[in-house]
Amino acid sequence: MEFGILTMLEKELKTAIDLARKAGKIILEFYTNGFEIEEKIFADNFSEPVTIADRTASKIIVEGLADVFPDDGILSEEEFDDKNRLARQRVWIIDPLDGTKGFIEKNGDFAVQIGLAEYGSSILGVVFLPLENVLYFASYENGAFLVENDEPPKRLYVSDNSNFTSMNLASSRNHRSPRMSRVVEEFGLKREIRRGSVGLKVGLITRKICDLYIHLSSRTKQWDTCAPEIILREAGGEMTDLFGRKIVYNTPDVHNYNGVLASNGVSHDSAVANLKPLLSEFGRLRVKSIGKI
Repeated sequence: MEFGILTMLEKELKTAIDLARKAGKIILEFYTNGFEIEEKIFADNFSEPVTIADRTASKIIVEGLADVFPDDGILSEEEFDDKNRLARQRVWIIDPLDGTKGFIEKNGDFAVQIGLAEYGSSILGVVFLPLENVLYFASYENGAFLVENDEPPKRLYVSDNSNFTSMNLASSRNHRSPRMSRVVEEFGLKREIRRGSVGLKVGLITRKICDLYIHLSSRTKQWDTCAPEIILREAGGEMTDLFGRKIVYNTPDVHNYNGVLASNGVSHDSAVANLKPLLSEFGRLRVKSIGKI
């Protein structure tokens, strides 16, 4: 393998890293040379921006994975959802450009995310930040690693901070909702680092820059969390929904309706407990079934 780290998923990891870097190179070309912005409209009239960079990166990754692993299912944000994936033991879950808004605004907060799930659990993840040339990667029971500017990989470990008042919260660059402000107040969190992209924010936890990330919205999807989750877990952290339940991948409906809670692990149970009365106050009930594998 490129980094001299042998794993049971060596071929999968090397392929995903190579494709993430290849897609990242193309994304930077569009970032430099310009692009048109379109809107994706969903059934509830919610819209999200999309660019040719999203679609080109997706094509590179999807075709590359299909060529090397033809028996695996593939789910990408920018491709038609082939439900045949539901019958596959393994499925690649891809966000070719996580943080399209940051890409459009040219603030640097965007990433290529390639995850692999097996029987509904995340087992491999690659998150590449093209503009910063920062790579996170992990595979099940093999640790999480960081590569900066093509230097040798460094093993990642989360913090052991269990005191919310001294924690750093990774939060969105976007406008703060009143409910999120209420959570911050009740937890006693004093400092936030605002960045875009789920993978980027989770990466801050793996590097001990932050300790906690709470996403109240039901708008994230499995391609937002699959790759970051295994990286966080292998660094010693934890990711669940807001109610402390496992996120199950490769389901018919790919929404993370129950939000996302990512932490340094040691504080996770306390975070779930602190959120419980707040979620009740908000009238937030756990969606018990989002479809079976």
